Amino acid sequence: MKSTNLENLFHDSLRDIYYAERKILKALPKMMRAAQSDELRAAFEKHRGETEVQVERLQKVFELMGKRAQAKTCPAIDGILEEGEEVMESYKGSQALDAGLVASAQAVEHYEIARYGTLCAWAKVLGMDEAAELLQQTLAEETATDEALSSLAEASINSTAVQQAA
Repeated sequence: MKSTNLENLFHDSLRDIYYAERKILKALPKMMRAAQSDELRAAFEKHRGETEVQVERLQKVFELMGKRAQAKTCPAIDGILEEGEEVMESYKGSQALDAGLVASAQAVEHYEIARYGTLCAWAKVLGMDEAAELLQQTLAEETATDEALSSLAEASINSTAVQQAA
C-alpha cells in the first residue's frame, strides 16, 4: 500500500504541475499564432521562455528529492486548455478572440498560482528549503504573468473587443 504522508502528497502534486507545465509549453505556440495583438503575442512568447525555465526548475526539485522527473496526468489543466481551444475556435477572426485568450491564459495562471503556492508551503514545512526557493521563484513569475495579462487586457484588449462589437 502506498504511504500517504505529506512528502508523498508533495511528490504527487509536483508530478501534476510538471505535467501541466509541459502541456502549457505545447499550448503556448498555438496561442501565440492565434493572438491578433502584437503585445499579447509577445506576452505569450515571453511566458513560453519562462515556462521552459520553470520545467527545468521542477526537474531540479525532483532531483533534490532523489526522484525521477515524471509527469502525472492533470485533468484540471487538460480541461482549462480545452476551454482555451474552444475560445480559439469559436472566436477566430473576432477582436473578442484576444480577450478570450487573455481569460484562458489567466485561468491557467490561477491554477498554477494555486499549485505553486501550496507546493511552496509544503516544501517549507517538509524542510526542503532549496525546493521551496525554486518553487517560490516560479510562483513569483506566474503571479507577474497574471498581473501583466490583466494590465494588457485593461489597457487595450478588452476595449478593442468592445469597439468591434459596437
